[in-house]
Amino acid sequence: MDTVSNAVHYVFLAAAACFVLGLHLMNHPRTARRGNTLSAGAMAVAIAAAVWLVAHEGTISTTGWLVLASGGLVGAALGLYAARVVKMTAMPQLVSLFNAVGGGAAALIAVNDLLQADDPAGLGARVSLPGALDIVIGAVTFSGSLIAAGKLQGVVSGAPVVFPGARLLNVVLPASFVAGTVWLVLAPDSLMVLYGLVTVALLFGVTMVLPIGGADMPVVIALLNAFTGSAVAMAGFVLDETALIIAGMLVSASGGILTKLMADAMNRSIANIVIGGFGTGDSAPAAAEGGAPAQVRSVSADDVAIQLAYASKVIFVPGYGLAAAQAQHELGDLAKLLTDHGVDVSYAVHPVAGRMPGHMNVLLAEANVPYTQLKEMDEVNPQFPQADVALVVGANDVTNPIARRPGNAISGMPILDVDKAKSVVVIKRSMGHGYAGIDNELYTDPKTGMFFTDAKKGLSELKAAVGEFVG
Repeated sequence: MDTVSNAVHYVFLAAAACFVLGLHLMNHPRTARRGNTLSAGAMAVAIAAAVWLVAHEGTISTTGWLVLASGGLVGAALGLYAARVVKMTAMPQLVSLFNAVGGGAAALIAVNDLLQADDPAGLGARVSLPGALDIVIGAVTFSGSLIAAGKLQGVVSGAPVVFPGARLLNVVLPASFVAGTVWLVLAPDSLMVLYGLVTVALLFGVTMVLPIGGADMPVVIALLNAFTGSAVAMAGFVLDETALIIAGMLVSASGGILTKLMADAMNRSIANIVIGGFGTGDSAPAAAEGGAPAQVRSVSADDVAIQLAYASKVIFVPGYGLAAAQAQHELGDLAKLLTDHGVDVSYAVHPVAGRMPGHMNVLLAEANVPYTQLKEMDEVNPQFPQADVALVVGANDVTNPIARRPGNAISGMPILDVDKAKSVVVIKRSMGHGYAGIDNELYTDPKTGMFFTDAKKGLSELKAAVGEFVG
C-alpha cells in the first residue's frame, strides 16, 4: 500500500470509530442529535476519502466519473428532498425505503464483484461465501423492505396477505437459497446459479413480509434494518474493507437488539411475527362482543380544560393519531402552558407507539419537548395512580386494558396503565380501533371522557380554554 492508500485506510477506521461513538450518543434523547450529526459527518468524510483513493488509483474512465458524479448528485438531492419534505407520519415508510436501498446496494456489490472477477472459477470461499450471503440477505432486504413500505403507505394491504401454498413456499424458498449459496461457493463462475440465487431471494423477501400484519410493522422495520447491516458487513468481506464490516455489524447488532426489544414490548416472539403477524391495519369494523352496548361519555374542550387547569399532575400519552394530525407542536404548547402554571407534566411513551421504534420520541423532540419530561413505560406506569389527568392523544392498542386478559389479539402485551389514573381524557376522531382490530375498553371506562375531534384542532382548543382559567 502506498501513502495515499494508507491514509485513506486510517480515515476509514476513524470514520468507523465515529460510527461507534455516534451510536453510543444515540442512546439518550439529549445526545441523539449530536450522535446523528457525528455519524453523518464521518460518513461524508469516508465518502470523500473513497473518491480521493479512486482518483489516485486512476482506474475509472471519464464515463465512469460521470456516472459516479451523477449517482452522487441524484442520491444527495433525493436525500435532501426526503429530509425536508417527508412528513413525520411517513417516516416509517422512508426508513423502509432506506433499508431497501442499503440492502439492494450491498447485493449489487457482491454481484458485480463476482461478475468482474478475473478468474471467477478460482475465487476461494473467503470471497464467494460472503458474496453469496450478501446477495441473499441484500436481495431479501430489498424486496421485503419495499413490501413493508407499501403496507405502511397503504399501497399494499395492511392485513396479513396469505395465499394457498404460501406457508410451503416460505419453507421451499429458504431451502433453495441455502442450496444455491452452497452451489455458488463451489462454482462461483456459474451465472445460472448467481441469477437464480438473486431471483429466489427477491421472491422470499416478498413472501416473507406479505403475511405479516400492520400491527407488527415496527418489529419488521427493525428486523429489516438488521438485515441491511448484515448485507453491508458481507459486502465489506467481499471488498476486504474493514470499515465497511464494522459499520455493517454496528447496524446489524443494533437492529437485532432493537428487534428483540420491540418484540418483547408486544409480548411476541420474533419467530411468531415472521411466521405470520396479527393486525389488519385497515378500517374494517371490530368484531362486537355480545351484550348491551357499552356507554361512552363525551366531553367538551371546557370540561377537559377545567380538569387540566386544576390538576397537580398530568400525563400525556401520545400515539399515532398525534403524528397523523401533525399536532406535536400543539401538544408541546399545551404542556408548556400547564408547566408554567405549576402542573407536573410528563409524557408516557410506549416502545411501539406510532409506526416505528422511536417514532414518538422523534416527533416530540421536533416540538422541542424537554427530554426530562419523556418517560418510558416502566418508569411512568407506577406514576399513573398519582396522576389527576391522563390525556391520551391518538394512542389505541398500547392503552387497552384488555391486554391484561387472555384470549385476545393483544393478550400479554405490556401496556401503559392509563386506566389507573384518577381521570382519563381521550382525544380521538371516532371510536375506531387500532391495528389489532379490537375495541379499546379504556374508552368505555366510567372515568374516561371522550373528546371527539381532530388532535390538532382539539389541542388548540384546549390550550385556549386552559389559558382562560390560568391567565
